[in-house]
Amino acid sequence: MIRRATASDASAIAALWNPYIRGTLVTFNSAEKSADEVARMIADRDAAGHATFVAADREILGFASYAQFRGGIGYATCMEHTVLLAPQARGRGLGSALLTAVCDHARAAGAHQMIAGVSAENPDGFAFHARLGFAEIARVREAGRKFGRFIDLVLMQKFL
Repeated sequence: MIRRATASDASAIAALWNPYIRGTLVTFNSAEKSADEVARMIADRDAAGHATFVAADREILGFASYAQFRGGIGYATCMEHTVLLAPQARGRGLGSALLTAVCDHARAAGAHQMIAGVSAENPDGFAFHARLGFAEIARVREAGRKFGRFIDLVLMQKFL
């Protein structure tokens, strides 16, 4: 059920991602993703030795992807990820399976740690990461702005 994403998954990933962008504070981004942008993200991450995974049955139920936390060689072993599930996929263990796939891939590629940037307005995301061994390391006050207000960003870390 968990597999590497391909360009053919890009439309389904964008369709899953965009409702989070449009209507939630899970992401601070307010610009929706096109299928072409998602396909480029998958290709760019693959080319860099990183990865994107999907949870798929008859449809894409979730995705997770990771890349370097910040630019530059000094951050080459510090990664950051994104993980999102379709509403009907929650509570089935797919988020854990996706994040485990990302962490396993990153570890095998030489990464030392994984960072989660979680909106302070997303208590479910915070609890999810804590269950998987991530610990809060910082709170960046008013780092994001969406829906006309500022939102704190919680940084969580897990050593691989």
